[in-house]
Amino acid sequence: MTQTRPIHVIADEIIRLWKPMYFGAKPYAQAMLHLSSLDDKYGFDSARSIVLYFLANAQTWRGEDARRIKAELKALK
Repeated sequence: MTQTRPIHVIADEIIRLWKPMYFGAKPYAQAMLHLSSLDDKYGFDSARSIVLYFLANAQTWRGEDARRIKAELKALK
């Protein structure tokens, strides 16, 4: 059984790898730095909605890392 990484660890990797990051995805990636799981909240927003908004704004991010990380985010339960 594989362990899922905390959202903030995934966000850190996204910020390191996606240069330059699309401006629409940046605030969601930064908010994800404050989240551990989908059960968390950031301000009034749920972690689930932040991750979904990030994914919606990350459609221009391409490549092997992008595919791997997006799949990891989509697989969070």
